[in-house]
Amino acid sequence: MFRTAALIYGLVCYAMFLGVYLYAIGFMGNFGVPKAIDSGPDGPLAQAILINLLLLGVFAIPHSVMARPTFKRWWTKMVPEPIERSTYVLVSNLALTLLFWQWRPMGGVIWNVENSIG
Repeated sequence: MFRTAALIYGLVCYAMFLGVYLYAIGFMGNFGVPKAIDSGPDGPLAQAILINLLLLGVFAIPHSVMARPTFKRWWTKMVPEPIERSTYVLVSNLALTLLFWQWRPMGGVIWNVENSIG
């Protein structure tokens, strides 16, 4: 029974990953998604930078920490080993979903590449 539940849980987490990954392409490219990186009203730049850095931290810190062997040894005492990786994927998916939802546009041009090779 546990093996079947773990398989279904893993399939759901990885299907969610596929959706989040596809959304990320549209989010970064400003196409095909309801909220993209530049969509929404421009607010104060300092506030947008602070919120966006916090959102990036919400993704980056667990994403980096959960990949470490020391954390995995501790984590698998609470989360069964067969679903550890799927849970890591789920946490990353949720963090990215939060980032997409709460991202603040910063207005103006942050970078611009004019060379077609670039």
